[in-house]
Amino acid sequence: MAWRDSRGSHTRLVLAMTAMMIGVAALVAILAFAANVHSAMATQAKVLLGADLVLNSRQPLSADMAALLATVPGEQAREIRCTSMAYFPRSADTRLVQVRALEGDFPYYGTLETEPPAAAQHFRHGLQALVDDSLLWQFDAQVGDSIRLGTVTFEIVGRLLKIPGEAATAALLGPRVYIPLPALAATGLIQPGSLLTYKHYMKLPPESDLTQLLETLAPHLASQRLESETVQKRLASMGRAMTNLSRFLNLTGFIALLLGSLGVASAMHVYMQDKRTTVALLRCLGVQTRQAFLVYLLQAAALGLLGSAGGVLLGSLIQTFLPMLLRDFVPVSLPVRPAWGAYAQGGLLGVWMTLVCALLPLVSIRRVSPLLALRVAADTTPAARDGLRWLLGLLMGLSMVAFALAYTERWAYGLGFCLAIGVAFLLLTATARLLIMLVHAWVPASWPYVWRQGLANLARPQNQTLLLVLTLGFSTFLLLSLALVQQMLVQQVERKGEAQQPNIVFFDIQSDQRDAVVQLVRTFALPVQQQVPLVTMRLSSVKHQSVEVLRNAPGTPIPTWALQWEYRSTYRDTLSATETLVAGTWHGQVSDLDRPIPISLETEIAHTLGVTLGDILVFDLQGVPLTTTVQSLRKVDWQRVQPNFFVVFPPGVLETAPQTVVLVSHVPSNALSAALQRAVVQQFPNVSVIDLRLVLATLDTLLARIVFALRFITLFSLVAGVMLCVSAALTTRTQRVRESVLLRTLGASRRQIGQILTTEYLLLGGLAAVTGVLLAVLASWALSLYLFEAPFTPTVPPLLLTVLAVMGLTVLIGRLSSRGVVQHPPLDVLRDA
Repeated sequence: MAWRDSRGSHTRLVLAMTAMMIGVAALVAILAFAANVHSAMATQAKVLLGADLVLNSRQPLSADMAALLATVPGEQAREIRCTSMAYFPRSADTRLVQVRALEGDFPYYGTLETEPPAAAQHFRHGLQALVDDSLLWQFDAQVGDSIRLGTVTFEIVGRLLKIPGEAATAALLGPRVYIPLPALAATGLIQPGSLLTYKHYMKLPPESDLTQLLETLAPHLASQRLESETVQKRLASMGRAMTNLSRFLNLTGFIALLLGSLGVASAMHVYMQDKRTTVALLRCLGVQTRQAFLVYLLQAAALGLLGSAGGVLLGSLIQTFLPMLLRDFVPVSLPVRPAWGAYAQGGLLGVWMTLVCALLPLVSIRRVSPLLALRVAADTTPAARDGLRWLLGLLMGLSMVAFALAYTERWAYGLGFCLAIGVAFLLLTATARLLIMLVHAWVPASWPYVWRQGLANLARPQNQTLLLVLTLGFSTFLLLSLALVQQMLVQQVERKGEAQQPNIVFFDIQSDQRDAVVQLVRTFALPVQQQVPLVTMRLSSVKHQSVEVLRNAPGTPIPTWALQWEYRSTYRDTLSATETLVAGTWHGQVSDLDRPIPISLETEIAHTLGVTLGDILVFDLQGVPLTTTVQSLRKVDWQRVQPNFFVVFPPGVLETAPQTVVLVSHVPSNALSAALQRAVVQQFPNVSVIDLRLVLATLDTLLARIVFALRFITLFSLVAGVMLCVSAALTTRTQRVRESVLLRTLGASRRQIGQILTTEYLLLGGLAAVTGVLLAVLASWALSLYLFEAPFTPTVPPLLLTVLAVMGLTVLIGRLSSRGVVQHPPLDVLRDA
């Protein structure tokens, strides 16, 4: 009976099923991608680290520690990392890069992927370098060209394509250049105050006990401020990052599934309205309510099973494209394998959501009276309150909450996601309901008949106003929010370079180079806006507890990085333009060095260290202890391109300490900036430069990649929305045919009927687009204010373009789906009568 009854409605049921299929496909593809990532990380665990054990430090190994490590069996390699300006003699271009000076056969697991492949070994000897492929493309450099780092010129022997355990996007933030470790000393890049990272890689024999080795080394690691990293630690940290990525993508895919579920609920609602007479006739023939309910429940179950099965199949195909789309953000190679658990999970969730959403309209069967089959007029009896419908609505909401909680890191995030989705749906629903109420109450009599009829159609029985406003508005909201957030982030950086704001920073300037660098900048007729001394130091104790004790204390609230951090501090007698005093008093000068030195801490680092006004901190300045007291707390605008500091000392303490200088200026053009950087690098090879224009270009490129990937996932929501538009138009096709015939009988032309349809879809698309755009602006404003803490000023043209695009898409879909409506002759209405 279920099959026979559905034969005349296959088209509209298949369209609703297609919307569900698209939602399931998005979710299955994302779940399978996440499963493949975690599987690849498990099988390539050692490749993530490249060694069995890595020791990290900001200072060279002591002789005792080096001797101790020499007794450990196995292979070992060393690496020193620093930032420097790279100079390409052939094109005279410069760029801030991450220099990695390597000695040994690292990586022991995985390989440095290079072009040509042999370059991964050749660069380790002599004055040869591997250069990031993106950097060579940027400056049109080739293998065989030269690159200068500091005072030494290296031959480029290969393109660096991939580093084990590192995502490709890392090259955007800091292009990597590998050179042999023995050549680093000759470059002159190692200067007092230079920020260096020392890495010691170890490959252990298979029979070695890593846990026992770490227990033996633990006391020495703590005293030397060495941080150990194992395969398990790297896997855990990478796993958290990939889990967060997959969780976000899962939520995005779930939105597409929600839209598909909404389409099923809407299609079944209209479908059951059409089947009320059929149900009443079955009741007259002796069919029980339970049997009638089961007939249509079987149809809904078949809808869910077929839609979910098709979604699983389509999702498995889409799964092959996601690794290509997201490979820049994944640190491992991603072979595409069947993810049966993901397929089962997505398919079952699709069936469940279909049934839950379909049950809402199906329960109305219980209230269909057999007398309805005998009545000529439509049943106008007001619907009674149905507690079961409220229960099913609650079940649907709980299903969404359960999914969100399962795929977010914290329950608060899951509830926040559900709350945001709920608010968006409520606002869109309220907008549609308000429009229907307004149409009932007021249709301008002065408008042309076509416009009045099109507007009145928005409030007719079985209208699709609510469905289209929800689906199109929500899809517009999602896609436009991504675009507005990207625009806001780029504008935020652009604003920092406006007018005479600092947009170029020179750092690692030695004290004896300070006057010469200042003079060089002024020869380009540029201002020297700041000259900031920088002194490097480490924490020795916090509130009378040594750093070693705090590091080893179980459950210490202070993170290890804050205790081991190399604090690059400064001294001055005034606050800078990027700072605001929030607590305490500013101390401008020190005269009594026998008492604790009053310092100013940035608020976030004070919170991290668990200190407040009056607490004692002891810093180690190259073996000299500095006892300080927290005199004030500052809020710092870290987004400004100029030197900002965790710790600021008053004058009279650090003037004689080893220090470097940071110089800040404003360059009005790209050409002048490039010329200045070339001059500085040629005369002062150890000096590095941060250019705001390069930061902006890097940010724009990175955001473009991220947003493209997110738009691809969010596009499923839009496709599901489009399918729902088609489904809604075809679902009400029978009623539109009747309306068309009646209008034709009353004398309306085919052209007028077409104009009425166009007007209706134009109004629907405009309402959905405007509501979606307003929601996107509101969401972007909230993200800007509370998450990014940046001003938000959207530009109007993209918003108008979005509204016009959605309106045009809605009209196109509506007219294509309504083809043939006006072809029925007026006699049809007489036959029906």
